[in-house]
Amino acid sequence: MRGLSKTFSGCMPEYSLVGQQDMGNSEIMIMDRGIADAGEMDEGALPGLRSGLLNRRSFLFGSAVGLGTLGLAGCATSDGMSRAEAAKVYGPVPDEKFPIPAVDVSKIDPKYYRKTVRYDTDEAPGTIIVDPGKYYVYRIEGDGNATRYGANVGRDGFRWSGDAYVGRKAEWATWTPPKEMIQRQPEAAKYARGMPGGLDNPLGARTLYLYQNGVYTLYTIYASSDPESIGTNVTSGCTGLLSQDMIDLYSRTPVKAKVVVLPA
Repeated sequence: MRGLSKTFSGCMPEYSLVGQQDMGNSEIMIMDRGIADAGEMDEGALPGLRSGLLNRRSFLFGSAVGLGTLGLAGCATSDGMSRAEAAKVYGPVPDEKFPIPAVDVSKIDPKYYRKTVRYDTDEAPGTIIVDPGKYYVYRIEGDGNATRYGANVGRDGFRWSGDAYVGRKAEWATWTPPKEMIQRQPEAAKYARGMPGGLDNPLGARTLYLYQNGVYTLYTIYASSDPESIGTNVTSGCTGLLSQDMIDLYSRTPVKAKVVVLPA
């Protein structure tokens, strides 16, 4: 199995610590209602506490404001989804524990709408392939086809590549700030016991946690509620899909599913 090409001490340092809880000076863990895994993470600030709730947009973007979309083209079939069709696919999801609002599809380049495409690979059906250079995530369907989703990916200096697998899954996971963050930003202390899942929670509606050899890598594929983040480099290694896309991928991805992250 290919290992990570680079090792970083966390998924979203400085502006976006994803689901981390302090375990000491250098140990933190992602918390999901009693299920946790420890690892080392870079310290950093979490800007954007607004009206008593974490601002997901500032959480994800933070110091990355000003980074532009590279707009790289990806493999595609002809006849993409129209904006009207996209409005239906990315419409509201009222039956969720926390009802998810519709996505403003006008804020997304149509090339990032969910789509079935031709994709030649030797990987087995069900494998997830992340292509950060093109801002896409593929789920291999077999017979040369894949479902393709638009994504946000890691910033320069925080990208990684290699093979992993889904070690666990979570719906509306709890997020807990590390002790170092609370020391820097006392207003975050209200979440010391965990920020419950919800629309303002940085982890979003669904999360896939990536593992290697039984060890949590600190990287995830998670649900983003910000359409403007799709097609941009805003994280420190994690990969975000629109909530509706993430729900679709999550529902069809079992624990132990293989994940391949390509070089950017």
